[in-house]
Amino acid sequence: MMQVQVVTHSFGDRVILNQITLTLSEQRIGIVGSNGSGKSTFARLLNGLLIPDQGNVWVDHLNTRHHTKAVRRKVGFVFQNPDNQIVFPIVEEDLAFGLKNLKLSQREITDRIHTILQRYDLEHLRHQPTHLLSGGEKQLLAIASVLVMYPQYIIFDEPTTLLDLRNRNRIQRTLWQLEQSIIVVSHDLELLKDFDRVIVFEAGKVVMDDHPAIALPYYVQLMS
Repeated sequence: MMQVQVVTHSFGDRVILNQITLTLSEQRIGIVGSNGSGKSTFARLLNGLLIPDQGNVWVDHLNTRHHTKAVRRKVGFVFQNPDNQIVFPIVEEDLAFGLKNLKLSQREITDRIHTILQRYDLEHLRHQPTHLLSGGEKQLLAIASVLVMYPQYIIFDEPTTLLDLRNRNRIQRTLWQLEQSIIVVSHDLELLKDFDRVIVFEAGKVVMDDHPAIALPYYVQLMS
């Protein structure tokens, strides 16, 4: 469970999030809002990429302010643009990067990489240059590089924005197959319609928090 307690965060003189208090315990939670509403900043607070100016964020009793490294092991983050997440020039090397930081044995690293590549039908790309991958393959690699770390939660920031329809549908199926709890920031309302909960941000505040059947029409009306 994640808890956000009276969180305020600013960039310079601009208040991005204002007095946000939420408990996040559902399996699949969607986050929507207009550009600049604070939703992406909120997502980055959940795994310690950002530390709030005021208030606290807790992940299973770990405070992001004091236990940042432990929180990031629990909470994976998949960025909107996979090019910002892919570090190494070869697929296998990129997947191994985070695992080496965990000081795992070479055998365990090899086993984890093999398992994740098979799971997402990427085995044939093991030795391929990452810059030659298609957009969908890059997004799957970004997801795989998080999953191979065995997180308990995963945050997705606009996972389908840069994809064509075929790859967008592939990512949607991937999200539904995940066992971890996921929080997805997205403008793709169809992606979120069967989630357990949708939270709507506007001007740094939560303006709606309910089932998708209620929250999504509210958001559409808000944007009209």
